Amino acid sequence: MFRSRPGRHGGRTALLLAAATLMLTLSGCGMDTVTPQAARAESGDDGKAGADSRRVDCAEVKCIALTFDAGPGEDTPHLLDILKEKQVPATFFLLGRKHVDRYPEVVRRIADEGHEVANHTWSHRILTDLDESEVREELSRTQDAIERITGRKPVLMRPPQGRTDSMVSDVSRELGLAQILWSITAKDYSTTDSALIEERVLTQAHRDGIILLHDIYDGTVPAVPEIIDELQSRGYTFVTVPELLAPGAARAGAVYRPEKD
Repeated sequence: MFRSRPGRHGGRTALLLAAATLMLTLSGCGMDTVTPQAARAESGDDGKAGADSRRVDCAEVKCIALTFDAGPGEDTPHLLDILKEKQVPATFFLLGRKHVDRYPEVVRRIADEGHEVANHTWSHRILTDLDESEVREELSRTQDAIERITGRKPVLMRPPQGRTDSMVSDVSRELGLAQILWSITAKDYSTTDSALIEERVLTQAHRDGIILLHDIYDGTVPAVPEIIDELQSRGYTFVTVPELLAPGAARAGAVYRPEKD
């Protein structure tokens, strides 16, 4: 799901994934995915216990999670300003090389402002093309870099292009990382049209959905305010991915993906 931005991220190979390919990748390796509803039920209390300690109960409230991949970048501070103004939490799947290591203060701000900091590998290599030691390096380098900045290792990761298999799951489990996929994508790597990005998200929006956007592309951040305003007008509450799964907790190694209604 990563494509370079002309003039700003030149020289990076364009990598696209169709939804059918993602389904084949997961089904071909015999892996099951867990929905947010199932994750909440895994707590053993039908999503009720501990509700008083949570900001929102997604078993009762119409929740949706806003997530951003492959940053931070130069537009991320403006995105954080928007999220702060609108009091909306998000989950950031951060890329290590040329991102976490280039913008440590932005990483720190993401964490300090209450957003979920997650792992999107070190250099966006396709994990299913690597051997076990290479997968471990891609994930652990980013884990360590984020921990140095925030004092905490992520517990969530998103595999590039959503490609995963049993070996990736085993390494993720070893590193304490749950795998988070998505159900709503604007394909913002393919357009700079903010209105089109907004339309694509709003058309696909559903309860317990996970929205995939990238804060490194020109059209994306300008689309965020209208996306937030319209979804809130439809009764959605924005949550982080852990809040979407609560009171269940993301299990290391497991693959989480919402089902559309």
